[in-house]
Amino acid sequence: MADFPQAPSYRPDPAILKLGDAFYDPVTAADFPQTILRFRNDRAAAEIGLDPLDDNAWLRHFARFEPLPGNLPEPLALRYHGHQFRVYNPEIGDGRGFTFAQMRRGDGALLELGTKGSGQTPYSRFGDGRLTLKGGVREVLATEMLEALGVETSRSLSLVETGEALQRNDEPSPTRSAVLVRMSRSHIRIGTFQRLAYFGDAANMRRLVDWCLAELFGVEPEQDPVAQFFGLVVARTARLAAGYMAAGFVHGVLNTDNINVTGESFDYGPWRFAPAFDPAFTAAYFDHAGLYAFGRQPDAILWNCAQLAVSLRLISDAPPLIARLEQFEAQYRLSYPAPLLRRLGLRARDGEAGWRLKDAVDDALLATQWPIDRFFFDGFGGTLPAGYGPEWDRVRDTLAEHDPVPGARTPPYFAGEPCSMLIDEVEAIWSAIDRDDDWGPFHAKIAAIRQMREALDTAKVE
Repeated sequence: MADFPQAPSYRPDPAILKLGDAFYDPVTAADFPQTILRFRNDRAAAEIGLDPLDDNAWLRHFARFEPLPGNLPEPLALRYHGHQFRVYNPEIGDGRGFTFAQMRRGDGALLELGTKGSGQTPYSRFGDGRLTLKGGVREVLATEMLEALGVETSRSLSLVETGEALQRNDEPSPTRSAVLVRMSRSHIRIGTFQRLAYFGDAANMRRLVDWCLAELFGVEPEQDPVAQFFGLVVARTARLAAGYMAAGFVHGVLNTDNINVTGESFDYGPWRFAPAFDPAFTAAYFDHAGLYAFGRQPDAILWNCAQLAVSLRLISDAPPLIARLEQFEAQYRLSYPAPLLRRLGLRARDGEAGWRLKDAVDDALLATQWPIDRFFFDGFGGTLPAGYGPEWDRVRDTLAEHDPVPGARTPPYFAGEPCSMLIDEVEAIWSAIDRDDDWGPFHAKIAAIRQMREALDTAKVE
């Protein structure tokens, strides 16, 4: 394409084609009546050489889905099954999205562009294959906030309004429509393996394990590659669970088709951030039993890993899989301190100090119902201000076991108020768009999140 700016950092690599057509179906993107660019993430685009695109080219590729040079010649809807609220469903797959492109980052990591709201596929069932504009706005806000808080997550690359009036049963209709492009390491899910197990397809399951080790994890296979692969998934999903808890985040639908093997959070529907520490806090209005409540998320992710182990039994003995699964709790404990200490601008002096701090903070937040975001803002650097009563004495003691990073409270972010993403704020941002087409609050919130991220980046724990 003569008008495609060939940035040196653009390195196309449609590696998914190596798997073969047993894993996907070629599809055609919807032809939208309008394409109005509402959000483009140039910071993310720069990592894969797409930031030089002007807005017209951006819309051609990320709303009309003209193929990127040297990349996938057509979109691919991925095949998978999944447990949805622990009920197995063999009739799902990419129903309103597809894999559009893959490329290598500067460090060699394979990154993938996937869509949401890009039209019907063989797995749409009775759905229209579309995404509401509100749903797209919410996903951008979720991914920006989670990235800022150090959670492994997909990143919203593009949001385009598409000019269709959508009917929905759970929100006022007709409502505006959009198509989202997300960037992540992979869209291979636990449910991808469940589908292969369902059909008894051992050959393709072995092929997928080998592909994941080589393309997603960049490692050489060991003597037992299946157990090796499963151990990597367990470690990464345990880290994801720890990230959710440190961020005070509730995903809402932790089904096996929403857990990918790289341990990145993705596919944001009824998500919420908890205003205070409440293990029973839920995000989905339909989660009546609290299956995916805030405090149950680590157990939910562990259960999902167990379902992957069940699927892998098609090509593996049980004992090596059980041994890796039993490492989940240890990996969770190992992973928790980093996002916690990052939010507090601290470094631990010993391996268990971060876990002791976690216990103290959880207990105090639960007892006082203090706003989570307020505590991390006030406590950044390791000192609590006046107003935190005796219920916080144990937190003060454990904070003192850590060292503040240099210049912990110097960024401009700490001259203002804590950045949060509570449901009332999200609804207010959407209301301004819906009522007045006012995108000012949306862009202001993105700017505030990125200022917070820059401040927290000074406190990375290596």
